[in-house]
Amino acid sequence: MLKNNPKTLIDWYAERYYLIEAKTKEEAYAEVLYSYNANPNGADFLFLTRSCYGGIVRFRKKDGYMSTPCGVHDPISVESFSKRVMEWKNRLKHVDFQHCDYKYAFNEAKSGDMIYCDPPYSHSQSILYGAQDFKLSELLYEISIAKERGVKVALSIDGQKKSGNYICDLPIPDNLFNNEIYIDCGRSMLRRFQREGETLEDDQVSDRLLLSY
Repeated sequence: MLKNNPKTLIDWYAERYYLIEAKTKEEAYAEVLYSYNANPNGADFLFLTRSCYGGIVRFRKKDGYMSTPCGVHDPISVESFSKRVMEWKNRLKHVDFQHCDYKYAFNEAKSGDMIYCDPPYSHSQSILYGAQDFKLSELLYEISIAKERGVKVALSIDGQKKSGNYICDLPIPDNLFNNEIYIDCGRSMLRRFQREGETLEDDQVSDRLLLSY
């Protein structure tokens, strides 16, 4: 919708955002959440992702019920959302989207192609994003096969936590990646919610960007 029909996307968001003017934010959120769980759809989900707690979407595994509560922040305005939509429509005009297993995407890649991987992080996201079923070892195997075919791979993964006092140990084979870069991510997002009101100088996070080239 962002690429092919951005006006409809904006209308979806605006229709649900303006519920806040007639009700409280929490009441509006609850109404949209009820609508989504009764009949999952992109229009409701769009608003929920912009207004749920911490932007972290959570589903019950047994039935797909979205259970994330309303966030403490105010959702972005329709004007701000519209500007972002139009900016990203322009950026994505030459992009095609596919919803598929990552192993299928790896199999489709050819020599000279570039793959960027952002899997669940082993040390902080073991219960997020369906990570219970994800195996890092299987991804690393796919990367090794792709590298042999001349495919370039970049992998974002755990780096350092506790302001550099904890280095995340991962089963990464020697010589799989040619370069390792640490990216300063600032204060831990999850800890920010768990330790509300604290400054978190002791919880700076750095991710690793591993490059096969």
